[in-house]
Amino acid sequence: MKRAVNATLQRLTGYQLRKAGAPVRRQPPASGSRLLTRPAFVLCTVRSGSTLLRMLLDSHSQIHAPHEVHLRDFGVEVRSKYAERSLAEMRLDREELEHVLWDWMLHQELARAGKRLLVNKTPSDVFIADRLLECWPDARFIFLLRHPLAIARSRHELRPQDSAERNHEMVLRYADALEAARAKHPGLTVRYEELAADPARVTRELCAFLGVEWEERMLDYGRFEHGNLRAGLGDWKDRIRAGKVLPPAPLPAPDEVPADLRPIAAAWGYLPTSAPSRTGTSGTRS
Repeated sequence: MKRAVNATLQRLTGYQLRKAGAPVRRQPPASGSRLLTRPAFVLCTVRSGSTLLRMLLDSHSQIHAPHEVHLRDFGVEVRSKYAERSLAEMRLDREELEHVLWDWMLHQELARAGKRLLVNKTPSDVFIADRLLECWPDARFIFLLRHPLAIARSRHELRPQDSAERNHEMVLRYADALEAARAKHPGLTVRYEELAADPARVTRELCAFLGVEWEERMLDYGRFEHGNLRAGLGDWKDRIRAGKVLPPAPLPAPDEVPADLRPIAAAWGYLPTSAPSRTGTSGTRS
């Protein structure tokens, strides 16, 4: 009955009935409505080695991997009910306008670089993985993992004012979102430790995933210009400024991993399920 009524209403008035409070299902973008095709997104936590990955990819002759873009923080404001009605008549909404803005921004960035393929890395993208696919149904994901305790230690060096509990809470906020996206969407999983230990092998895998030929020049990323190194745009510390891939630090021992980081460390394969738990350590998982 509902389908018949809605079919008639749609034909006569252009409207349909829906349950109060039910979300409006947005139609996928029409074929050819996006400027950017097959973009790739690095989904990661903070302090995970994503700037190193970005610079290696950006050193490829066909890949542009820009500084952190923070798409999540660019929005569109609809200021009046009249504007809302106008959008509704055009079967648009604020989120779709934001998608158009994101698409234009990244397309402009790729056009300026004069390359063929864009790979975007911004840690906060991990919180909008579903929206990235709504905007670009042909988008691809690269999931970048790093040992959670190594992430926490790296973040502590930047923010020593945070308590251990606060530090772990922030690490887990990103890590949980990353694991949820990894469980839900297909993509290529890359480990920072393997990237730093054997960059030639891992970058070959990345190039195969992205559909481009591997180039040895990627390993010498210091030869190329990658934009400003400053807070808010990616890592800016001495290791990344070295211009070459430095070997990773040894992995933390299993008994060093605090209790609140153990579940995600195990989920990512960094911790055997039989490993002993560190005593006297507590924290809140968000």
